[in-house]
Amino acid sequence: MNTRIGFGYDSHAFEAGVTLRIGGLTIDHPEGLAGHSDGDVLLHAVTDALLGAVAAGDIGSFFPPGDPRWKDADSAIFLKLALEELEHAGYQIVNIDTTLILAAPKIAPIAGEMRARVADLLGVEMSQISIKAKTPEGLGLDHVAQCQAVALVERALDEDDLRSMSAVIESQRQLEDVVEDLLSQVHGVPKKRTIAPIFDTEDIT
Repeated sequence: MNTRIGFGYDSHAFEAGVTLRIGGLTIDHPEGLAGHSDGDVLLHAVTDALLGAVAAGDIGSFFPPGDPRWKDADSAIFLKLALEELEHAGYQIVNIDTTLILAAPKIAPIAGEMRARVADLLGVEMSQISIKAKTPEGLGLDHVAQCQAVALVERALDEDDLRSMSAVIESQRQLEDVVEDLLSQVHGVPKKRTIAPIFDTEDIT
């Protein structure tokens, strides 16, 4: 299987006197998200999505909420573990799509900065990260932040894979040459002419 999909979800209640951290950013807001770690609901959801994509368990399997070592921990640590599990399984990130569900603060003005931060933490391009935000209208969840995340991953090619692909391509070219020779000899079909470049490829000065 060359591609796999993982889904992650997390939620935390707002609490006064706590620093608000979402998507690896510290956000100016009267309340933060209560949690054993820094409560970064987005990074937690992404971590679970990546772990789920390679069937490696969930964030609680590696970082139990009752373990004092992870009290107020930076959630970037959890994300790094998920990346290591992904690499160990032989996969790499194609793209990640997330949706934050919260009444406040507004995410749209900082979504670009947040995407850039998450992309940096994951070692991918910003174009591979999507962060959207919705409000929980009529659900009575104005004091809670939730996040859903979906991760698409693909099998990473190692050097042996690349050599194998190169051999297949070369074999295909040889087969095409043989077919062209047969057509030319049996049916008089002219061989395809190679179009010569209009400039010297060895001299690009």
